This record gives sequence, C-alpha cells and structure tokens, in this order.
Amino acid sequence: MVLLDTNVILDLLLERPDFVHEAQQICGRVEAGTCHALLCATTVTTVDYLAQKQLGLAGARAAVAALLGLYDIAAVTRATLSSALDSEMPDFEDAVLAHAAYQAGARFIITRNLRDFAKSPVRAYTPTQFLALQAV
Repeated sequence: MVLLDTNVILDLLLERPDFVHEAQQICGRVEAGTCHALLCATTVTTVDYLAQKQLGLAGARAAVAALLGLYDIAAVTRATLSSALDSEMPDFEDAVLAHAAYQAGARFIITRNLRDFAKSPVRAYTPTQFLALQAV
C-alpha cells in the first residue's frame, strides 16, 4: 500500500505537461486494482481548493468524488498532528502527510519532492522510481 502525495494527484487532475504521464500510469494501476493507494485527508481538501480555480466548482467536486471512489483515505487525527509537530520534518504540511501515511500502514509515499520527505517515517519515492520498482 502506498500513499500518493498531493502533487501527484494534481499532476493528473490538472494535466501538468511534464508530470501527467507518470501520474496516469500510477493512477491507472490503482483503477485496475494492481496497486492499493491511499490519499491523505488533507490532499482531498487541497485538491478541491486548487481544482476549483481551473475546473470550476462542479469540476472540482466531480474530481473529489472520483478520488473518494478510488482511494482509501489516511486519517488526520490529533495523534497525527502531534506526531507531525514533534517530527524533524521542517514542513508541517508534509509532516502531516508523512505521519498519516505511517499511521495508515503505507509502505511508501510517492512524491515529486523527495527532499521534503528526507526525515519521513515512511520512505518516499518519485513516480519514476516507483514505476521502476513495479516493473521488477
């Protein structure tokens, strides 16, 4: 089980040219049932907020509904927030995501920003690295 960072989901939904292909490959595996993936609860709210700017309210809500149909959600609880606050990760938002992944039992975090997860309790891989691991 892996947790997808917010940037990977946004790459897919907003069709970011440099990154959409790998995001499509990973999310396609989730849709096919060959990869079990989670999203952090904070990812869902962030996606809605940012997607509304490009897709409008109806488009953003449709995207969120689709995500909820495909992905399990890693909860953000008081314990998650406390662990993130006490962690050595400098960015609190990333720390929350990392600790939600840990508490949900994720094996990996898939992100384009490895540096942000250097001190994460869950090992992080780029989409390229993750896809290479899956090919083995």
